[in-house]
Amino acid sequence: MIFKRIIPCLDVDRGRVTRGVQFQNVRDIGDPVQYAQKYDLDGADELVFYDITASSDGRDLEMNWARNVAETVFMPLTIGGGVRTLEDCRRLHLAGADKISIDSGAVSNPNIIREASDHFGAQCVVLSMQVKRRENGSGWETFVNGGRKATGLDAIRWAVHGQELGAGELVLNSIDGDGTKAGYDVELCAEVKANVDIPIIASGGAGTLEDFYEVLTKGRADAALAASVFHFGTYSVEQVKQYLKARGVSVRLEPSV
Repeated sequence: MIFKRIIPCLDVDRGRVTRGVQFQNVRDIGDPVQYAQKYDLDGADELVFYDITASSDGRDLEMNWARNVAETVFMPLTIGGGVRTLEDCRRLHLAGADKISIDSGAVSNPNIIREASDHFGAQCVVLSMQVKRRENGSGWETFVNGGRKATGLDAIRWAVHGQELGAGELVLNSIDGDGTKAGYDVELCAEVKANVDIPIIASGGAGTLEDFYEVLTKGRADAALAASVFHFGTYSVEQVKQYLKARGVSVRLEPSV
């Protein structure tokens, strides 16, 4: 049985978990290790960490917090931020990442996806996309540098190209929905899913239990990423999974549940 995954996402800036709305008004909310332990106990399927200023600041991702998290929890970890070279990927793997998320670095050097996929395997390479709906309604555009810079790349075409280059998974983060709790971009997920064969992870906008259900069913997402609703205690991972199970969605529940 293929389970739908529920994945907490933690944005990290200089070793601290932060949260903002549409990449603005970012504030410090805690220690990444403590959050990782919390979600491990709560039954999260995976954890995703992004160093949100590594690319925009032109610096390498800081490794100390990544190592500390990897030593603390036993679920799969995806880590990204400032990944530009194969050596960056290697350093993250050595720090404990099971999957490497590549975002801005892939736009400037698409071949890094192929290099990482050939070296580590497609299952270890995640193409993370910051996507914003065009104002004229003609689809979606890809952004980089933490959603701060437009690229002119059509999001659907970039998703398809990412799969062709060897990405094993896609994260679709809606800039319009990020931190707003107004719901995922279900249309975006469904459109991408209709054009690729690899798993897609919806991100940006989770606010209600129904939002998770909608994006995993109508949006055909393979997993749902969320931050604010988990970090601030609106729902636990367990509550989301119990709701989905009651609605007929296949999810992995902990034995104690």
